[in-house]
Amino acid sequence: MAQESAEVVIIGGGAMGASTAYHLTELGITNIVLVERETLGSGSTSKAAGGIRTQFADELNVRIALRSLGEFESFEERLGVDIDFRQHGYLFLLDSAEDVRLFRAALALQGSLGVISTELTLDEVLTLVPPIETEGLLAATYCPRDGIATPETVVHGYAQAASERGVRIKQRCEVERISRLGNKIHSVETSEGRIRTDTIICTAGVWSKDVAALAGIELPVTGEARWMHYSPDGGGLPDELPLTIDFSTGFYFHREGPGLAFGGREPTIEGVATHATRRLPLLAELPIQASWWGYYEMSPDHNAIVGEATKPTRLLYATGFSGHGFQQSPAVGEHLAELVAGRTPTLDLSAFSLERFARGEPREEQLVI
Repeated sequence: MAQESAEVVIIGGGAMGASTAYHLTELGITNIVLVERETLGSGSTSKAAGGIRTQFADELNVRIALRSLGEFESFEERLGVDIDFRQHGYLFLLDSAEDVRLFRAALALQGSLGVISTELTLDEVLTLVPPIETEGLLAATYCPRDGIATPETVVHGYAQAASERGVRIKQRCEVERISRLGNKIHSVETSEGRIRTDTIICTAGVWSKDVAALAGIELPVTGEARWMHYSPDGGGLPDELPLTIDFSTGFYFHREGPGLAFGGREPTIEGVATHATRRLPLLAELPIQASWWGYYEMSPDHNAIVGEATKPTRLLYATGFSGHGFQQSPAVGEHLAELVAGRTPTLDLSAFSLERFARGEPREEQLVI
């Protein structure tokens, strides 16, 4: 088989891998091979709702979100690609006193960092989503800069820009082995041959655990299947409908083209319907045209696992985003590129390193849908 070499090999061609490739080229590193076992964006990215929000309870997640939001907002200007970013907001509906307390504390944190989130009255909720059933609700929070974009378009926008700068993208190419020489990476064996490299970036989503294991590293990531459903009928809901989440149940919905997309934690449409029709009764009358599922890559504390291994060195990883990978891909891709290039990171994400679990220092993100 043929052998080639690269300064960096990126494993995983979803939003995170494509963003990382692009940001490496921004720093002048172009001798890169991106390996994707299927096609670009075909994994969890293509199944994602496409939500982009700044409403988090962990300061690092808020900072990542703000950095990423700026890039999403300027994506077309920077990369010449329209990602259909609709900033109609995120609306969280709260029905327990404990959740209200949690979200009010998060609002204070967000405001201190420049997020324009706010608490709404139930009358204000009805202004945004007129047919919502407010029975049992105690409060709601909203941020108008949050929104939805098209994940596949983001992936292809990053990948096209990276490719034009010399990045080689190998699709339908599977990583079979990672070879080490002492404490260093030596090469990556793929279904198309060997790639000589001393730097690997693992951005393979829920499959990152398997990739890292090839180098003797244990990433505590598990897959959690999440279903989404689509109705071609928008039910008369506003075109500028915010992505609305019934926080305690996990039921959420948003406009998708002329119709409505919705989902939840339950694996069946019947399970989701229990919560959906209680909070949005008109959903019971709408036809369901399609359903699909994808993985949340869950970490033990629902926060990302981002950093660089010490054994072997120069193996970097970004996984375990617990449903937030797509929306955090701009800032985290930039961060990985800065680590590879030896730059001082724009954001200090060292608290998200794998070592936090060995130290017994998990960092819980509480605003997980």
